[in-house]
Amino acid sequence: MDIADIATTDYAEIDADERLGKVRSVFEHDRPKGIVVTEDGEYTGIINEKQLLQSHIQDDTKVRGMVRSAPKVDRTDGVREVARMLVESGAKIAPVYEGENLWGAITEEAILEAVLENLDTLSVGDIYTEDVVTVTDDTPVGRCINLLREHGVSRLPILDDGDLTGMVTTHDIADFAVRDMERQQKGDRSGDIDRVLDIPAYDIMSSPVATTTTEESVKTAVERMLDNDYAGLVVTPTDNDSKVAGIITKTDVLRALTYTEEDHMDVQITNIKLLDTLSREEIRERIQSTADKYQKMQVQHAHVRFHKHKETLRGTPLIQCQIRLRTNKGQVAGSGEGYGADNSFGVALDKLERRVLELKGVRADEEYRGQLLRKLGDL
Repeated sequence: MDIADIATTDYAEIDADERLGKVRSVFEHDRPKGIVVTEDGEYTGIINEKQLLQSHIQDDTKVRGMVRSAPKVDRTDGVREVARMLVESGAKIAPVYEGENLWGAITEEAILEAVLENLDTLSVGDIYTEDVVTVTDDTPVGRCINLLREHGVSRLPILDDGDLTGMVTTHDIADFAVRDMERQQKGDRSGDIDRVLDIPAYDIMSSPVATTTTEESVKTAVERMLDNDYAGLVVTPTDNDSKVAGIITKTDVLRALTYTEEDHMDVQITNIKLLDTLSREEIRERIQSTADKYQKMQVQHAHVRFHKHKETLRGTPLIQCQIRLRTNKGQVAGSGEGYGADNSFGVALDKLERRVLELKGVRADEEYRGQLLRKLGDL
């Protein structure tokens, strides 16, 4: 299936010289997943709702100062390759080209709708994310924004004494800020921003929270997301829907679409633009080299995520690297920080290997105990 079969020529577009206030208005009234930005008719990038969370950005700021890159997609590109591009760029929308001309746009929702019938072979437990960042209902919105940025996520489950009570998302925060700013005079804008950052998450959270379980099919979970315009669902244990076991998002499903059946390990890289001296192939080879030390562990998929901090050393940014492997023995992860992608990847890979050793030791102990019990049973 070519991406042209599911792309649309009806998409939101704005000129780089427009004011940010116009962008906020488009997001509020039309609810696009992203806006294509052009300058003199030429594509320059996209702008999404997350960018509106940057503090102290005034309505008269020009759009060009907020533009982020997104991959150009050709009409003849396949669905799997486009899904990979969207995941690696962190974009929800990408421009579709016909030759040198901007022809349309593709969204993650369009891809998921196109492959929906093929998702009933997967369960939520196959692809959900177990590591979840949570907050309490009295956490200030400013702290929530910092956590969303720091971890590169779009939603934070809210807990009360360990129980799930609500959810706050980038959309909730942006929507509240836009509505609140419209009630203020221009001279009051700075004070209004401070007030928004100080209010508790409870005031803007969504409740009740849409949930799923590890046993539910991905098809059913995605149908619920598409029908209700949810970007993700909280995963709860089957026997207790008030506890948080993980999260599944549309991006998790897109990532699953990029899995391959090739002989070599499939590697997914988020924020690939941060790579300096590293290449995708080198990352794959170094992870494979680690996995090869443990013959019984077969890596089916590797997800490597880079995140750049503001701190630098002699011009080189401090980067956080997170590595998560999906193997025939379950999931294993490691993370680390360093100056430059190569350094941070090395630290994360070292921690990943230590984690594999720990798991190997635990399983060896379990096997030994099992053998001992069987021998005792034979006496």
